[in-house]
Amino acid sequence: MIYQVYPRSWSDSDGDGIGDLPGITARLDHLADLGVDAIWLSPFYPSPQHDAGYDVSDYRDVDPLFGTLADFDALVARAHELALRVIVDVVPNHTSADHRWFRAALAAAPGSPERARYVFREGRGDGSEPPNNWVSLFGGPAWTRLDDGTWYLHLFDASQPDLDWTNPEVGDEMEDVLRFWLDRDVDGFRIDVAHGMAKADGLPDADLSLDPHRAETSLLPMWDQPAVHDIYRRWRRLVDTYDGDRLLVAEAWVEPPEALARYVRADELHQSFNFHFLLTAWRADALRRSITESLTNAAAVDAPQTWVLSNHDVVRHASRLGLPDVEQVMPEGGIGPDDVQPDPVLGLRRARAATALMLALPGSAYLYQGEELGLPDATLLPDDVRQDPTFFRRTDETDGVGRDGCRVPVPWESDQPSFGFGPTERSWLPQPAEFGDLAPDRQRDVEGSTLELYRTLLRLRREHGLGSRRLDWLDLGPDVVAFDLIGDGGTTRVVANLGDTAVHLPDGFETLVLSGPTDDGRLPTDTTAWIRPAG
Repeated sequence: MIYQVYPRSWSDSDGDGIGDLPGITARLDHLADLGVDAIWLSPFYPSPQHDAGYDVSDYRDVDPLFGTLADFDALVARAHELALRVIVDVVPNHTSADHRWFRAALAAAPGSPERARYVFREGRGDGSEPPNNWVSLFGGPAWTRLDDGTWYLHLFDASQPDLDWTNPEVGDEMEDVLRFWLDRDVDGFRIDVAHGMAKADGLPDADLSLDPHRAETSLLPMWDQPAVHDIYRRWRRLVDTYDGDRLLVAEAWVEPPEALARYVRADELHQSFNFHFLLTAWRADALRRSITESLTNAAAVDAPQTWVLSNHDVVRHASRLGLPDVEQVMPEGGIGPDDVQPDPVLGLRRARAATALMLALPGSAYLYQGEELGLPDATLLPDDVRQDPTFFRRTDETDGVGRDGCRVPVPWESDQPSFGFGPTERSWLPQPAEFGDLAPDRQRDVEGSTLELYRTLLRLRREHGLGSRRLDWLDLGPDVVAFDLIGDGGTTRVVANLGDTAVHLPDGFETLVLSGPTDDGRLPTDTTAWIRPAG
């Protein structure tokens, strides 16, 4: 069980309104008490922060915004004292435009070795048109033209030039970066844009009618190309030389599920986030199909499945599951003040049920900071506080408010400045007033609170070894997701009611945990139960 910490939004130790490494260290007891096994830290490296640190200018240091290398070492030491492993983000698809390599490339001539580290090309026609029709995931073209007439590729912001992984120097440099952090005793890496480093030969035009989150990903020449797997075989050989279990996990938005499974073959990565599951509608038939396909494809390569419902790039599931359209599983561009607003009561009830369902599934699972508090997205942020580059790169084709809503700083104490996020009122994004009521000091040891639900789910998951059990489906009706988890220590039954009416739980079972209260002994709509045979 791994918990994502978004450093700038977790805990601010010095009052500047931005979370930092000492702030994380000071709050690690919360995670040990919650019952997670590891933390994953989003980037904390030196960066101009055009994309919240995913534009890295130095892969071997800590940005002063977050602290020092000594602060990082202290964080790792304290985490290990608490039996928490530490996973760090690595961003290998692109660097910051402020990286020394890209500065050298800009100072060098076209065709130079310095430029060969990045994807530079001549334009089409008279040179005034981009080399191909690729678009940035942040909106607008994926190419920027320099004063000398050449173009460079950036699949994200213009301040994030793509590296050219056909250049051996790039692979050697990134392997050295991994060694640097492994030697500082990190327990593994979450790989950003893991399906993006290899591009199709010749950089052909793309079929822009294909949805990169829904279509067969490899049909797009910038994603999921075969050569990316050679990179991960090399990385796996590297981490296997270190003592202990060092984890490699991919952020790979890849379809279909069998293509995603290739990333976790025996000689490649250990895990890859199951975004197919995250994108599944809150319908019983859709969930059964998604779970079955996911487990089948993972088993085909003898790998565990990796489940996730929220992260720093998507609308929190406590909000998106409260939208009136159950099919709107990932609102494109986020949710802003002018959009249809989620029902917070419905969203939280479904989010608790979805989490209880996810945490019962065989495999590993990831939590996003604050979801154990039931935090919703901040959907009413005014435009003048937004910082996500996707908001500023909006076009007619890519409207939206961006990802800031899921990144608002975490509340800790309901009656403190910035709800305890820091020692002052400063907060890099404003916190909604309702965050105060969701702070841990309002929920800890309160029966029925979302925090206590998560603590119970994680404790029972560990005690009953649910992540390593076999799943057998049950038919309890078209609107019910039900299965038995079979393994040493007996059987645990999971029942999730997605229908409009309450359903009876089977006789002869005792309740382990419920995601919400029962209805005269029946399981209400949008509620999940873990039960086991009585006696």
